[in-house]
Amino acid sequence: MKRRFLTQFVMVLAVSFATMMAPAYAADEAPEALIERLTKEALDTIEKDPSVQAGDVGRIMQLLDEKVMPHLDFQRMTASAVGPGWRQATPEQRKRLEAEFKKLLVRTYAGAMSQAKNLTFSVKPLRASPEDKEVVVRTLIKGRGDPAQLDYRLEKTPGVGAGWKIFNLNVLGVWLVDTYRSQFAAEINAKGVDGLIATLTERNKSNAASPAKAASKG
Repeated sequence: MKRRFLTQFVMVLAVSFATMMAPAYAADEAPEALIERLTKEALDTIEKDPSVQAGDVGRIMQLLDEKVMPHLDFQRMTASAVGPGWRQATPEQRKRLEAEFKKLLVRTYAGAMSQAKNLTFSVKPLRASPEDKEVVVRTLIKGRGDPAQLDYRLEKTPGVGAGWKIFNLNVLGVWLVDTYRSQFAAEINAKGVDGLIATLTERNKSNAASPAKAASKG
């Protein structure tokens, strides 16, 4: 039971981490330093913001829209989750896929945020070369029961808004984007891109109507 609770807490942190990030620091901030700083800020927000603790989806979505974009390559996350179907999608379909995928992630775990308290974390030493453009930052989350793994895959981006951006999350040994890819592929094969959009839209409506059940749908 304790392991189950900690698993839920880690999933909550994975999503809330992406919704509570502060404005970007220097573009040359090391990836492990970025993750350490932002994880601490995410945990602090969970502890101090009553709306977030209550799983207020509106508040979480607001934080996501205001804070996440400097640090998260959400288009890449969505494209990777959709797989080959992304290349077939029109610009309007891609826009809708991103919007519904974001809602899915937030609504799935928002209801459990009231339980995500008294967590601590540590960042493992980074195994990467200075010239690497993609790295994995590994962390360990401690709460009830045994420590749990939560890792971040980041890419170094050039130009405006340059810096390290997150494009995948590894929760207890399972990459989040990979988990959804097989589900989305089945939908696209059966119903096409519009079918996937319709399924995500209906799923989000169902989660909104029954938030207590959302976390079990994943």
